[in-house]
Amino acid sequence: MQLAERGSQLSNRLWLREIRKLTDSGHQTSILTTNFQAPMTTLAVSLFARWSQENFFRYMREHYSLDRLIEYGTEPIPDAISVVNPAWRRLDSQIRSQAGRRHRLAAQFGALALSADPTESELQRFQQRNGQLREDLHAVDQEIDNLKQRRKNTEHHIPVKSLPEQDRFTRLRTERKHFIDTLRMIAYRAESSMASLLGEHMARGGGDACSLLRQVFQTEADLTPDLVANTLTVRLHHLTHAAHDRAIEQLLTCLNDTKTLFPGTNLTLIFKLGSF
Repeated sequence: MQLAERGSQLSNRLWLREIRKLTDSGHQTSILTTNFQAPMTTLAVSLFARWSQENFFRYMREHYSLDRLIEYGTEPIPDAISVVNPAWRRLDSQIRSQAGRRHRLAAQFGALALSADPTESELQRFQQRNGQLREDLHAVDQEIDNLKQRRKNTEHHIPVKSLPEQDRFTRLRTERKHFIDTLRMIAYRAESSMASLLGEHMARGGGDACSLLRQVFQTEADLTPDLVANTLTVRLHHLTHAAHDRAIEQLLTCLNDTKTLFPGTNLTLIFKLGSF
């Protein structure tokens, strides 16, 4: 990584270390830290490793339902736990919405332009539109200031016991959480390994490979045990594109080379694609 370091002072006069990473495209990513002891290489690697972890958990939530446990029982949340005040969250959401609206209005205002030699009607329409946008921007600014003041006067975090009745909630029991999450992470690692093998036979590599694998996982398959030959044939149905079929056939060849036994049996798994 191409790294550089300098000191940076915040508005409250607090000094921090600022570490910047330069990418091949010329974009710079800045890291601020109060750790003045660790080498900047250690800090930079830790941060970008953290990003990888966040991407991993986002993928797990989207495709492996990481937050959806097998346990359906619930238990009350201890009263002492602090949570985000629902009233504060609603105000914050309204501020974000109004800020987005202001950004769009400002873009429209900045895009207003007249031709080199405008007619009287063009000039009149321009002035009317200009005045309307100024009025709308002023109204949005006032609304944002009002919401920010209300948010400032609203507690950000409150104890669970202080939540209004309609905002009270419970949480799932956690007895099976670690076990189920472990299974999901094993499945994720298996998918990652297969995506690595499959990506070698696809034009756009890993991203398309993961998408194709998810399609395969949701496709029906025929299971044919042969207790004489001690095999279990898993026959996948054809996919929608011939190119995908060719890539999957390459993956199945790699899987068959492992001669994996179906768990709890002496049946060797044989993967095939297509009809009998």
